[in-house]
Amino acid sequence: MTTARIFGISRHRLTTDGEGVTTLVAFSGCPLRCVYCLNKTCWDEAKGRDYTSELLFEEVKIDQLYFLATHGGVTFGGGEPLQQVEFIKQFRELCGPQWQLLAETSLNVPFENVQTIDPILDGYIIDIKDMNPEIYKAYTGKDNSIVLTNLEWLLKHGDPNRIIVRVPHIPEFNTDEDVSKSKEHLTAMGVKNIDEFNYIIR
Repeated sequence: MTTARIFGISRHRLTTDGEGVTTLVAFSGCPLRCVYCLNKTCWDEAKGRDYTSELLFEEVKIDQLYFLATHGGVTFGGGEPLQQVEFIKQFRELCGPQWQLLAETSLNVPFENVQTIDPILDGYIIDIKDMNPEIYKAYTGKDNSIVLTNLEWLLKHGDPNRIIVRVPHIPEFNTDEDVSKSKEHLTAMGVKNIDEFNYIIR
C-alpha cells in the first residue's frame, strides 16, 4: 500500500471543514511557501508519521457513527493533499462511499492529479489566496496559472456547489479592492460559494 507522511489528525471538528462532524488529516509537504502559513511544520516532509491508507482508516473509523449520522467524514489538508492522490484513492476503497471525503487544497498541483482525484472526492475547500498573479506570487512564491486551469476544469466537470473558494484579506499583500476583484473574477468563472475572510496575524 502507498504510504504518506501525516503530521496531524484532528477529530470532532464541527462545520469547520465541511458538513457535519469531520476529522482533519494533515499531510506533510506543500508546493507553496506562504508568508503567513499557519502550518509551517508541513514544509518539512521529514516531520510527522508515516501511514498507510489502511493504518489511517483503522485510526479514524472510531468516529464512523458520527460521520454517518451527520453526513460528515474526512477532510484531507496539510500541506497539500492533492500531492497524495494514490493514498486517498486507497483510503476511499477502504471507507466506501458513505463517508464524505473533502480536500482542503491550494490546487497548485499538476492537472493530472486533479483529474485522477476528482471522482474520489465529494468536495473541495480551495484557498485561492488572490487571483492577481503578481500578488499570488509575492505571497506564495509560486505562479498561479495551474491553479486557474485546475479550477476551471473542476467547475466544468462537476457540480459547482461542491466547491468552496476561500478569498482572504492578506495584510500587506492585497487590498479590499483586490479582494473584490478576485471575487468578481471567481463569480464570472462560475464559482457559487465564496468564503471571504481576514488573516489574523500574530
